[in-house]
Amino acid sequence: MIYLSNLLNQKVWDAFGHVVGQVQDFLVSHTDQAMPPIDAILLKNPKSEVRLVDGAHIATLWPSITLNVNMRELKAYKPHGHELHLKERVLDQQIVDTEGKRLVRVNDVVIARKNQQYLVTGVDTGMRGLLRRLGLDVPSKYFAKLFKIKLTSQIIAWEDVASIEHDDPLRLKVSQDRLVQMEPVDIAAILDSLDHHTSKAILQGFDDELLADTLEQSSFEVQQAVLAAMEPERAADVLEVMDPDEAADLLADLDDEQSEQLLSLMTDEDEEEMRRLLAYPEDTAGGIMTTEFAWVPAEFTVEMALNHLRTSEEAKEDEFMYYLYILDGDERLEGVVSLRDLVTAPLDKPLVDWADDDVVHVEPHTHQNETAYLVAKYDLMAIPVIEPETHKMLGIVTVDDALDTVLPTTWKKRLPRFAGK
Repeated sequence: MIYLSNLLNQKVWDAFGHVVGQVQDFLVSHTDQAMPPIDAILLKNPKSEVRLVDGAHIATLWPSITLNVNMRELKAYKPHGHELHLKERVLDQQIVDTEGKRLVRVNDVVIARKNQQYLVTGVDTGMRGLLRRLGLDVPSKYFAKLFKIKLTSQIIAWEDVASIEHDDPLRLKVSQDRLVQMEPVDIAAILDSLDHHTSKAILQGFDDELLADTLEQSSFEVQQAVLAAMEPERAADVLEVMDPDEAADLLADLDDEQSEQLLSLMTDEDEEEMRRLLAYPEDTAGGIMTTEFAWVPAEFTVEMALNHLRTSEEAKEDEFMYYLYILDGDERLEGVVSLRDLVTAPLDKPLVDWADDDVVHVEPHTHQNETAYLVAKYDLMAIPVIEPETHKMLGIVTVDDALDTVLPTTWKKRLPRFAGK
């Protein structure tokens, strides 16, 4: 492998052995490719009028940098405006390793030859790359051997590199396309390590669903910065896609004016749901519950219940489906059946025959600590919330939200998101 750090400041020779100049930088443009070719060499102290040497003139880069033409026949490279300077814009920059799902710093750039072309194949983020940059590669190998220390490079393939430069729309689009392949929880962890301006720029290219999923996993600071950068109409759309409890938490933390503006832009149904959730104190079951849960009428058979779960849009919105709740005509809770019991039950049997009618539940004003205690005591994945006067089922508190009360606040976004949440 050839490393950028070994090429910088090296002399460039023409086909007849004349020094053309020294390497100041290399330029590449097709950064969306898995291995973008080197388009040009930027020279310092040029011996000719050409300062940008076209990459087509490169004969060898290692062990010496030579060209395939005489100095007088050099063709200048004409920039298109989207070239990436490897030394200036890649070395020492933070990038996202989309394969390793982490934020790292580039210590060196890896270059390889394929046929007659030199290509950028990856970046080195390891200690060995840093030592190479400092000119300590040879001494470090000696000391590593002496003290039996293993020095390894940490090479990330270029196709797994996502730039986080918010002032470069072309490459930012490439990065967004690579980031969307990651899980929202991994994207959120990376965003929480970036400044808010960069986070906002990266998320602008996400669709509403992925943006909502990512914001659910992000810190409040990132959530607030991203929402503030959006048009209010889109911010309201994203909030509607978020899980109701997460959206309500976010709205509750915004200032009253911004919260009211976003609520007014939601559909009537979503606005009503948000206001109902916001009315409960945040340390109660109602304050942490979600209104999305799977339910069926009491008269359903097992087969009818399964068909309902497969076809109902409302059921599909329930991302936390460990239980199926049985409600009567007034939406009062009559029983609950686990999905395990449901899929193993005979299809023609009445659903109530397989349901537990003695359901552990809480009321909307039950304290969060008591809710968490009941979830832990009965080993539940979710606990229903029942309106005490009407006995109507209002929602569920999932185990991850219940456990927020017994874990440090800073751990809240690290809790596992069950069933795709």
